Amino acid sequence: MNDHTPRRLTGSLLERAADIYGLTPQARPVPAPVAPQHDVPAAPKLAEDEPFELEAPLAIEEPVEVFVPRTVDWNPVRRTVTIDREKLAEAGMIVPGATVTALAEEFRLVKRQLLNTSRTIRAQDEDKSRMILVSSAKPNDGKTFCAINLALSLAAEKDVEILLVDADFAKPDILNQLGAADGPGLLDVLTGTVASAEDCILDTDVPQLSVLPAGTKSVADTELLSSERAHAILDGLAAANPRRIVIFDSPPILAASPASVLASHVGQVMLVVRADKTSESDLREAVALLDACEQVQLVLNSVSFQPGGRRYGGYGAYYGEPGQ
Repeated sequence: MNDHTPRRLTGSLLERAADIYGLTPQARPVPAPVAPQHDVPAAPKLAEDEPFELEAPLAIEEPVEVFVPRTVDWNPVRRTVTIDREKLAEAGMIVPGATVTALAEEFRLVKRQLLNTSRTIRAQDEDKSRMILVSSAKPNDGKTFCAINLALSLAAEKDVEILLVDADFAKPDILNQLGAADGPGLLDVLTGTVASAEDCILDTDVPQLSVLPAGTKSVADTELLSSERAHAILDGLAAANPRRIVIFDSPPILAASPASVLASHVGQVMLVVRADKTSESDLREAVALLDACEQVQLVLNSVSFQPGGRRYGGYGAYYGEPGQ
């Protein structure tokens, strides 16, 4: 027989459900109060006119000054920058996605030799084999020009990812050449104002190419690069991604000291030599300062080729690059 007992039509859902299933509060047993296990002494009563005093006055501690290190304004979410193709074309550089030029073909030769050397030294140090330093003996030899073109050419490879690091701390120019805004970078990581170098890396709209800016200028860049912290940070750039090739654009070797320090972290150096400008004595002195790296490759820049003429001159192990 169906139960036609009138049901509660008001109240909360919990109250109505309790009424339907016979779980009204009246039907539930009320537990008896539990007596305390131990006698608790009653608090002493004070007379109405008896003053209340603390045994000892409360001591107020002096505020403690907390040291907060200086930090830079950065966004931990990696951002993507758009490379200015028109600016690259005006500078005579490789333009991603454009028709293959003579310059692009020359850097195909350059990168192929560097990749072959990387495979040779991989058995000795896998991470270091994927780190390349680009420098020159003196300013205005075209090292940044060659570093950017090398990065763009390598980014076209199918099995690698390229990280271009602006390590010319005195005169950083890579982001300007790419038409991108500057931001926190490697020096900020070395000084500890940014925790991780990966947080400063900028992805680009060129597939497989990212950039690490130089960061906030410091008067102690060489000392920072020589620190134990720098060893861990720089070595970690390659170790973080087994597909990553790291390219450092460093200051000119005879103009600033960071290049010789960075040479100890890389597997090979691409030394840019400007035709009819770099003297043999400057070249020999620059190579001597790179003694921390055994593999030094020379690239001859600003060469004017004639049809049917020789593409390679008498410097030895170097590669040709058309005139700019």
